[in-house]
Amino acid sequence: MPDAGPTTVVTGASLVLPDRVASGVHLVVEGDRIVALHEGPIAVEAAATYLDRTGSTIVPGFIDVHVHGALGHDVLDSADALAAVARALPQWGVTAFCPTAVAAPPDVLDRFLAAVGALRASPIAGAARVLPAHLETNFIHPEYRGAQPLAELRRPARLAGGGDPDGAYSARDVLAAIDRHRADVAIATLAPELEGAHALIRSLRAAGIRVSLGHSSATFDEAQAAIALGATQATHLFNRMAPMSHREPGLAGAVLASDAIVAEIIGDGVHVHPAMVRATVAAKGVDRVMAITDATAGAGLPAGARSRLGGQAIVVGDAARLEDGTLAGSVATMDGVFRWLVNACGLDLVQAAQLTSTTPARTLGLVGMGLLAAGARADFTVLDSNLRVVETWIGGRPGTRDPAYPSSEP
Repeated sequence: MPDAGPTTVVTGASLVLPDRVASGVHLVVEGDRIVALHEGPIAVEAAATYLDRTGSTIVPGFIDVHVHGALGHDVLDSADALAAVARALPQWGVTAFCPTAVAAPPDVLDRFLAAVGALRASPIAGAARVLPAHLETNFIHPEYRGAQPLAELRRPARLAGGGDPDGAYSARDVLAAIDRHRADVAIATLAPELEGAHALIRSLRAAGIRVSLGHSSATFDEAQAAIALGATQATHLFNRMAPMSHREPGLAGAVLASDAIVAEIIGDGVHVHPAMVRATVAAKGVDRVMAITDATAGAGLPAGARSRLGGQAIVVGDAARLEDGTLAGSVATMDGVFRWLVNACGLDLVQAAQLTSTTPARTLGLVGMGLLAAGARADFTVLDSNLRVVETWIGGRPGTRDPAYPSSEP
């Protein structure tokens, strides 16, 4: 039920609706819901608060399904670190996010997922909503692991039983940790070509967890087989996948060719060329592509700063990198991603909002989120004429914002 509360009327702004950019439309919020998009003159009510946002653009609050950290906090560090990330994200327009874990031991997963569950049950006022987690699991291809820690990778074939663990813990220990917190896991990334991956896909799907294909050497046929088993997502399309060619399209080609798959794309201007974003949107449509940050704890920190990704040291630059130069995620924020989609990739405001808000919400089954419409949650972001965040509203109230940290480029 909507949270009964005061009425706020936001006037003067252009509203990015699912099908157009509307001017002269008032956004009426009551409690935690948008109750009306009112066109034309509006009767003034003494009990309502009127906010003039002339010259601004209002978009649905950004929803980022792939976030490792921000402002020096890695979501795997502690419950306090996860809470700090949730508080940080509204300053960049984010109203909801999937905390994302790299491959980690079962005890770390247990602690992390317990923290996710606690913040979902008791949200922090003004902080971004914590959604069920995205796990870049231990079941990925070693040669395509990127910055994922090699020592934590396990073979899904071992889930069938028998044999010694690959290290201090077994593949079954990892799956047991996931199973203990299944309600707090939204997405699990795996490499479908690994022996035993098909059984793992079936198991995760049976638990209600979305299977995302990534960190993988899969051929086109191997990817197609995984899609037939129920995989429905691709983790950071083009990155940490075998290269696509006209003779062997590989996993990336299978993603582009399949309507069953929703593809993530890192929108930091480093990981993917704008031309490939345009090609992906042309191939799949805006309803099958999600823009993500893949942000690490380096997001929001100055160039040269040092931080962590799952316990590994990273250095902040144009992206996050391990000390040996390996790309280790991004330092992007979602407002910067939105601007890049518009300014570099040539998407219009409606398309950019689809990639950053609407498609993530629909993909995760978030009813009443990811759009500006009567009855939807009052989660929205106010942007200035340069598409920089002025304010972010979560549940009909202003979100946290730290002016000490400016919006990121591009």
